[in-house]
Amino acid sequence: MRFASGGKDEQVDTGRERRIRDGLGARSVVLVGMPGCGKSAIGRRLAPRLELPFVDVDDEIERAAGKTINEIFADHGEPYFRDGERRVIARLLASGPQVLATGGGALLAEDTRTNIRRFGISIWVKADMPVLVRRVAKRSNRPLFEGREPEVVVKELMEARYPIYATADIVVESRDVPHDVIVGEIIEALMQSPMLAEPPGNREASSP
Repeated sequence: MRFASGGKDEQVDTGRERRIRDGLGARSVVLVGMPGCGKSAIGRRLAPRLELPFVDVDDEIERAAGKTINEIFADHGEPYFRDGERRVIARLLASGPQVLATGGGALLAEDTRTNIRRFGISIWVKADMPVLVRRVAKRSNRPLFEGREPEVVVKELMEARYPIYATADIVVESRDVPHDVIVGEIIEALMQSPMLAEPPGNREASSP
C-alpha cells in the first residue's frame, strides 16, 4: 500500500486514531527506511497522535551499550552492532505497542523481519536520492558515511536495501513537506490497511 498525497493538512481525528490504536492491539508501528528519510522526526510526531510511546532503536542501543553508535562501530565493528540491534528490536517488539523507528540496516537481519511481521505493522518511509543525500550530508555522525561521498554511499545502500524495504506493509513518501503532513498520510494508510483487522501472529510463516 503506497501513499503520497498532495500534502493537504490532516486534522486531528481522535476517533480514527483510537480505532488504529485498538486495531494494533499489542503490535507496534515500525518505521523503516534509509538514513535521512526522517523516521525519527516522523515517529516523534506520530506517537502522540496515536497516544503511544515513541522509541528510537539507535537511542536504545546507545543506552544499553553506554556508547555512541560511532563508538560501537569503531570498537567492535558492524557485525557486533547488528547483533545488538537485532536483540534490542526483538526486546522492544515484545513490549509493544509503540511507534518504533529502526536504523537503516535493521531489516537486513532475517530474524528482525520475522519479528516485525509477527509483532508490528511496518511502514517504509521512502525518499528520493537527492533528498537523502542532502539530509545525510548535514550530519557527520553516521558511521557508514565516514570518509566517503554521500552520493556514493546512498546509491550503494539503496541498491542493497530497497528490495528489502519494499516488503513493508505500507509505503509513504518522505519529501520536503512538514512532517505532520506525512504523519497524516501514515494515519490514513493505517486506517485503510487490512493489517489492522488481521490477528497478530498470522504472518509468522509468510515470506520476507
